[in-house]
Amino acid sequence: MKYIIQLLFLLFPLCLTAQQEEIRRIEPPFWWIGFKDPSLQLMVYGKDIGKTQASIAGNLKGIVEITSVHKVYNPDYLFVDLKIGEASKPGFITLNFSLNKRVVVSFKYELKARQPGSAARKGFSNADVIYLIMPDRFANGDTANDNIAGMKEKADRTKPDSRHGGDIKGIANHLDYLKELGVTALWMTPLVENDQAVYSYHGYSCTDYYKIDPRFGSNEDYVKLSGEIHKRGMKLIMDQVLNHCGSGHWWMNDLPSADWINHWPEFTRSNYRSGSVSDPYVSTADSSLFSRGWFDKTMPDLNQRNPFLEKYLIQNSIWWIEYAGLDGIRQDTHPYSFKDVTSEWCKRLLEEYPSFNIVGECWVNYPATVAYWQKGKRNSDGYNSNLPSVFDFPLHDALIQAFNEKEGWNTGILRLYEIISQDFSYPNPLNIVTFADNHDVNRYLDTQNDDIRKLKMAMAFILTTRGIPEIFYGTELLLTTGADKGDGTKRRDVEGGWPGDKRDLFTSSGRNTAENDMYLFMKTLLDYRKSSTSLQSGRLVHFIPRDGIYTYFRYDEGSTVMIVMNNNDENQIIETSRYNEFLKRFSSGRDIIRNNEIRDITKLTVPAKSVLIIELKH
Repeated sequence: MKYIIQLLFLLFPLCLTAQQEEIRRIEPPFWWIGFKDPSLQLMVYGKDIGKTQASIAGNLKGIVEITSVHKVYNPDYLFVDLKIGEASKPGFITLNFSLNKRVVVSFKYELKARQPGSAARKGFSNADVIYLIMPDRFANGDTANDNIAGMKEKADRTKPDSRHGGDIKGIANHLDYLKELGVTALWMTPLVENDQAVYSYHGYSCTDYYKIDPRFGSNEDYVKLSGEIHKRGMKLIMDQVLNHCGSGHWWMNDLPSADWINHWPEFTRSNYRSGSVSDPYVSTADSSLFSRGWFDKTMPDLNQRNPFLEKYLIQNSIWWIEYAGLDGIRQDTHPYSFKDVTSEWCKRLLEEYPSFNIVGECWVNYPATVAYWQKGKRNSDGYNSNLPSVFDFPLHDALIQAFNEKEGWNTGILRLYEIISQDFSYPNPLNIVTFADNHDVNRYLDTQNDDIRKLKMAMAFILTTRGIPEIFYGTELLLTTGADKGDGTKRRDVEGGWPGDKRDLFTSSGRNTAENDMYLFMKTLLDYRKSSTSLQSGRLVHFIPRDGIYTYFRYDEGSTVMIVMNNNDENQIIETSRYNEFLKRFSSGRDIIRNNEIRDITKLTVPAKSVLIIELKH
C-alpha cells in the first residue's frame, strides 16, 4: 500500500500535464519591447493553471522578469506580471508552470520589435474625412468565408438582420474607389469575432478580443488591409467596445472571478441615460443602473473596475494599435463604462502614442454634456476624461430639423447656428467628429423625405464647418431605405459589392444620373477640402441667420472661404455689405461646387435649398 501511495504521488504532476497538454490561452498572445511602460500582465488560461507556480526559464534577471503572480477565485486562471527591461531583445522567452517544483507546462512567449516610429504615429485629425463602413454590408470579396463550420450564424442575404457576407477582402477590393472619392480615413464597425446566434453582423458583441471574425477574414487579412490603406495615404480607425462583450464570449462559461461582469438578481437593462454621468444631482440608483445595467441580453456588462479586466482591456487596445498599425480608435458606448477606468484607458494609450486620436461615442443631446467627455474640459467635479475627440450628436440632431422646418425665431437653419455658437463648451472644437448619419440612426436622406437638395446641404455643411467630418457608407450613392424600418434595413448592401448584383454602384456606368450627380458633388467637395487648410483647421466666423440665409467664413493666413446656405424654397439674391468685415479685402471668388468665377461678390445669387461655397480672391 505504501508503494502504491508513493507511485500515485509521483504520477500526480504527470496527470496534470495530461490534462493540460497545452495552455488554452495566453493573452495578449504576444507583445513588443520598447514601450514606455515596461510592465505586461499575461492572462493565462488552462485547466487548474492557477494551482501552479510560474517562472521564466534561464537567467533573464534585468532583462525580462516576473514581478508578481496573481491567483484568483477560478483556478483555471493565472495572471502573471512581467517587467520587460531596456536590455531585452526580440525573441522568445519560455514560461514554465510548475507543481511541486516540477514543470508541468511550458509556453514559448514571443516579444517582438516595434516598427520604427510606431510611438510617433499621427492619428486622424481635422485634416481628415472619415468614411464609416459596416463591413458585412459593403462588399463581399470572398464568398468562401460567408459560412464557417462551427460558427453559429450563417449568411442569409434575404434577411435584413442576418449576415450578408461582406468582408475584409470586399473592402480591400474597393480601396481605390474610396481613394478616388476623396475620403482619407476609414472607420469600420467591429471586425473582431462575434460568434453569436443572431445579429452577429454588426460586430458589437465580441466573443474574442484578439481575433478577427473568420467570416470577415483573418488577423493577417486585417493587417494586410491596414497596409493597403496606408499605401494609399489613408488612415485606419478601429471600432472597439470596453463596456460589454457578447454572451457567447469564451470566458462567459468560465469567468475568472465573480466580479468580472456586473451581476443582477435577474436580467437588468441599462437605463441608457448617458447624461446621468455628468449630472451633479443624480441618484445612486440611476447612476448604478446606467453604468452597471446590461446594454442588451446578449451583451454582458463588463466590470472594468476589476483590476485584471482593466489591465486586459488597456493592453488589448495597445496590442491592436501596434499589431495592425492603427491611426485611431472609435470607442463604442463610451460613457457606459466606469468613467475612472476609461480615463485611465485613454491616458495609457496616449502615453504610448502621444499623437494618436480616439473618438468616443458619447450619445447625449446637449453640447455641455458632450463637452464633459472631451479631454481638457474643466468639469466642476474635477473629472478629466483624457478622451481627445467626441461625436457631435447635438449638431446631428439640429441637421435633422434644420432643413425640414419653416424659418422662425428658433427654428430652421438657426438651429445650426445655435449649436455652433455653443462651442465655448468644448476644449477643442476642431477635434469633434461631425456627421449627418451613421449606422445607429436613420439615413439622412430618409429623414429629409428623399430631398437630395437637403442631403447636399447637410454634406456641404459638415464638410465646411469646424471639426472632423464623418460620412456613412453609401451616402455618396444616395442609399436610402425609408425611415424607422429597423437597423438591418438602413444598413443595406451596396449594389455591386456582391457577385450577381444587377448594378454596380461602385462604377459610374452602374449608377443612374442622380447617383452620379451626388457622387460628383461629394467628390468635388472632398477633393477641395483635402487642399484647403482653412476648411480643415482655419478659424470660423459666422453671422446670425436672417430670412433663411446662414453665412459663415473659414479662414487662415493662406486663404478665406465664404459659405452661404439658402434654406428657402426660392432662389435668393443677397446683398453682401453685411459681411464687409471679411469681403472688403476681396474683389472676386471662385464657386467651388460649380467651378465658376464670381467677378462681383457684392451681390450673390443662391439657388433654393442649396449652398454656395466661394474661395475668395483679392
